[in-house]
Amino acid sequence: MNAVRFHGQHDLRYEKIPVPEVKPGQVKIRPAFVGICGSDLHEYLGGPGLCPTTPHPITGESVPVTFGHEFSGIVEEVGEGVAEYKTGDRVVVQPIIYDGTCGACEEGLQNCCWSNGFVGLSGWGGGLADHIVLPTSTLYHLPDNVPLEIGALVEPLAVGWHAVKLSPYKPGNAVLILGGGPIGISTILALKAKGCEKIIVSEVSRRRQEFAKKFGADYIINPLTEDLVARCRELTDGRGVHIVFDCAGVQAALDQAVHATRARGCIVNIAIWEKPCTITPNDFNFKERTYIGVATYEVGDFQEVIDALAAGSMEPSSMITQRIKLTEVEEKGFKALINDKDNQVKILVEVGGGD
Repeated sequence: MNAVRFHGQHDLRYEKIPVPEVKPGQVKIRPAFVGICGSDLHEYLGGPGLCPTTPHPITGESVPVTFGHEFSGIVEEVGEGVAEYKTGDRVVVQPIIYDGTCGACEEGLQNCCWSNGFVGLSGWGGGLADHIVLPTSTLYHLPDNVPLEIGALVEPLAVGWHAVKLSPYKPGNAVLILGGGPIGISTILALKAKGCEKIIVSEVSRRRQEFAKKFGADYIINPLTEDLVARCRELTDGRGVHIVFDCAGVQAALDQAVHATRARGCIVNIAIWEKPCTITPNDFNFKERTYIGVATYEVGDFQEVIDALAAGSMEPSSMITQRIKLTEVEEKGFKALINDKDNQVKILVEVGGGD
């Protein structure tokens, strides 16, 4: 079968690999639509980092690995003992790989597993292939009124959803989001679904400012031309925002965001930082601010996002800025996101066709 495989930095290959066999408790899926994630770009530009260079403790695999962890698909075959899925079912894949035995997993925090990995980064195949075989624990049914291409957005939407859910957000809170990329937009959509009425986005790109406004941001601030701290205080009766969601991972933005946060406010880090950052503890102590990290999503988040999509309380279709073929992943996918990122939100690879 055909697959897009990551071999190392700037080494992405469209190649033939064996078709995986279905074992008991597993399901074979034909991927339909696959999103290209920022994590994929980080690996392509500077990796391997997330992708294992020695055998992964759970999958036993190392690079080369098949890319693609944001995807929907159609069930092609079910293994022995599988009752909850049948051939033809439309599904979404929740890609976290966890051991189920560590302290975090025993507490139900599979996203914090000490040995965790991801389908499409750590082994078990990936969405950028003609077929993939996965355990049923990774699958969610996609309702009939949610198209497969929207199903491919569930994974990034779940990141924003989980961040909002884990944060101390309450109705009436004012929120600042750093960065108007895919995760920033996912966070906007999650906040709007929960009724947030004051969403401020800090973004330097004019095109991404437009995207953020389109998806529901109430105020846009360009920190290169405006004083972010002063503007946030102006919009919040001088007190500052209740919560900051950092989707940018930039030191200068974090420094300003801390001072844009009110007393006992909270900074929520979603971003994966490429370099170490610094904080000044006194800025937190003297205003009793808190700083928390969030890791992807937990059990239940996918279903909540799918339910919100089915109910119409989230409408993310405009996130899709381009659709490409499996043979075009590097040239029209990765390179477009690198060289034209301001005009792209989510590029989908059409692997097996739509509904």
